[in-house]
Amino acid sequence: MKDVYLDYSATTPCNSEVLDTYIKVVNKYYANPNSLHKLGVEAKELILSATKQVANLLAVKESEIIFTSGATESNNLAIYGLINKYPNRGKHILTTHLEHSSINESLKYLEKRGYIIDYLKLDKFGKVDINDLKSKLNNDVILVTIAHVNSETGIVQDVNEIGKIIKDYKQTTFHVDGTQAIGKIKVKLDNIDMYTISSHKIYGIKGVGILVKKENIDIDPIIHGGKSQTIFRSGTPASGLIVAMSKALRLALFDIDNKYNHVKELSDYLKENLKNINNLVINSNQNSIPHIVNISVFGIKSETLQHSLELKNIYVSTKTACSKDSQKSEALEALGFDDNISKHSIRISISYLTTKEEIDYLIESLKDIINNI
Repeated sequence: MKDVYLDYSATTPCNSEVLDTYIKVVNKYYANPNSLHKLGVEAKELILSATKQVANLLAVKESEIIFTSGATESNNLAIYGLINKYPNRGKHILTTHLEHSSINESLKYLEKRGYIIDYLKLDKFGKVDINDLKSKLNNDVILVTIAHVNSETGIVQDVNEIGKIIKDYKQTTFHVDGTQAIGKIKVKLDNIDMYTISSHKIYGIKGVGILVKKENIDIDPIIHGGKSQTIFRSGTPASGLIVAMSKALRLALFDIDNKYNHVKELSDYLKENLKNINNLVINSNQNSIPHIVNISVFGIKSETLQHSLELKNIYVSTKTACSKDSQKSEALEALGFDDNISKHSIRISISYLTTKEEIDYLIESLKDIINNI
């Protein structure tokens, strides 16, 4: 059997059209976009065109697009940029236990600097408890940061509803990590102040991302050196990566309904068959996107199952690819699962590129591995 890649939430293969765009740009528009000569101006105009396309796709203003090196930088810029801009505004930050490590580690660092990090309660399906959010919001809360989609379980948060509630607190900024949402589900940014996107999650090239920062939100840069593509992020603009990301985003959002329906059909089929396998439980729930199916197999540790599948040329994750080494999943623990579940979980992530034959092979392989182990 050829390689069966089911780790799309960790990274996606680069779309050939995106790669072609990148090669064309770096070969033809190689000049520094900050240079004032003709070739520099041409490169800058290309970046401006890409920025306009991204803004149109996301229904925001061109001035609200900041290109970064990826989601980790975007998340750090959102958090530290705001904190550094307003050191006296408030010391209270609200978040959840379902966040990416680039959020978690940043907040742990701020905790050492005297900030109060408050974790919102979750309901039985992993969604933010709205009443708990309302009770914890006050004028000392400078930031609320919540992932749109959890990378391990696929649980979706009602970020626009949450954003509406937060709007009543003028000193509170709402940041959403949309890394696992964009290109999979429809996204509206009306009630969101800052939103993170990564290229390599949407069939683009690694090394570029976006922070959407609404015009009324002010932040300090965390990389200094003068104006570049934007005053909020210095450095020579990576023309090829920026234009390629614009292309990747356009292609990711194209025909999104049919792509979603294909994934859902495969996901439903997979889950229906997984229910019939002994000692296997499905941890993703009704509020999870179909692209992510988190499971646990009793008696088989995550790494053992992952490597057993790898021997059959099937590639899945144990946790989010960027998490620190740990035997158990913090996300599953936050959702109330015990160690027997969290220490034995793997993440299967499906794409519109996934075929039914690949899902069938996964199902048969899981049965074989579980029976033999």
